[in-house]
Amino acid sequence: MATAAASYQMTIDGKGVSTPAHIDVRNPATGEVFAQAPAATAKDLDHAVAAAKRAFESWKLTSIAERKAALNKAAAILKAHADELASLFVAEQGRPLAGAKAEILGASMWMQATTLLDIPVEVTEDSDTRRVEVHHVPLGVVCGIVPWNFPVLLAVWKIGPALLAGNTLVLKPSPFTPLTTLRIGELFRDCFPAGVFNVISGGDDLGPRMTAHKGFAKISFTGSTATGRRVMESAAKDLKRITLELGGNDAAIILPDVDVDAVAAQLFEGAFHNTAQVCVATKRMYIHADIYDRLRDRLHELAKATPVGDGAQQGNRYGPVQNEPQYRRVLNLLEDARATGLTLLEGSAVPEAGYFVPLTLVDNPPEASRVVQEEAFGPVLPLLKWNDLDDVIARANDSDYGLAGAVWSADVAKATEIAHRLDTGTVWINQNLQSTPFTPLAGAKQSGFGQENGLAGLLEFTRPKSIFIPKVNAA
Repeated sequence: MATAAASYQMTIDGKGVSTPAHIDVRNPATGEVFAQAPAATAKDLDHAVAAAKRAFESWKLTSIAERKAALNKAAAILKAHADELASLFVAEQGRPLAGAKAEILGASMWMQATTLLDIPVEVTEDSDTRRVEVHHVPLGVVCGIVPWNFPVLLAVWKIGPALLAGNTLVLKPSPFTPLTTLRIGELFRDCFPAGVFNVISGGDDLGPRMTAHKGFAKISFTGSTATGRRVMESAAKDLKRITLELGGNDAAIILPDVDVDAVAAQLFEGAFHNTAQVCVATKRMYIHADIYDRLRDRLHELAKATPVGDGAQQGNRYGPVQNEPQYRRVLNLLEDARATGLTLLEGSAVPEAGYFVPLTLVDNPPEASRVVQEEAFGPVLPLLKWNDLDDVIARANDSDYGLAGAVWSADVAKATEIAHRLDTGTVWINQNLQSTPFTPLAGAKQSGFGQENGLAGLLEFTRPKSIFIPKVNAA
């Protein structure tokens, strides 16, 4: 795998673009710089937006069949290059190889599945005198900003619907994980007409420049709630449309009738998948007092038996926290927990080098503690006892966030009743971390604005256009 800066280029107007300045890319398993990525200038951004604007004039006129063919070609390229992309993914993101390849193949499947969607024409009136049709037309040039936790899959969540709807796109990966996306930009140059799909990279200054750029008709952003607020404020200045998929402090409620041995591994994975760097992972686990001790001990056994280490080394199930700022935030949360006398149950030993944190359970902390109230976005899971159902639902809902939640019970009907009472955009019953290309993901409260995936997510990249058509024989 090449590491020279010249190996990675941006894709603008169908061509490779290099820059005089670069950003360092670190391997989170070592903390060391192993590559560099281009740092886009203001001129590069203008170039990308102008190219996308030119391309939009012809791309919006292509048939949806042509757009689907291009996206299916791109999906096939992702699948064909899965091994290459997965190796690069491990080096910059840190996830073990099997999980990295699963994301690449999942992104390929997702893009292909998106092409099964069609943009409807709604008929709101068909009378003797007229027919009224509501069409959904593309917006123009879309800005896509992608985070570091799922850099490929979450990019595809934007690429597929944006381009299928007839828009053109300028995509920015996280400065912590730019390389795989830049390589995908290269691979896709023959899939789309020049300017339809552009990839630019840069540091923390690039995102604000993009959200403020007047050439964008829409911002699709996935990231933290704090940054989402700034994106919304910036977009408001010229009324850009926005989709924000933001943070969550997702609660799982475990009823006393579950089979502890049967569900423990699923609960564990639902909390710690991708080293707990998942917006919809379980961040607070409410366990009924009758089974609390047994489930806590079983989860601790799993944590102690689960290998954590360099994702490039075979046998490791979870990798490091992806970047140093997030690593420091997780450490600070743990330091606060220790300082306030909370009981921490640590998992297996982790390497000293790199951004590793042991898988850590917090034994029944107070509801007001930071470790419960704040989204760790790292391998720290508070376990909390409950006895009264109304009380635990109130505790689960007492959050500024409302992204996802889960209910676990042998009684599916009862669990479904509880699910309807949770103030979240998604609720899983006896499962977790499930999503499909045909089901919208939408956050409640401060977890988001707008929708991704499914027909609702596709239509987020369009605007309605109503056409009143008189009947020929009308008076």
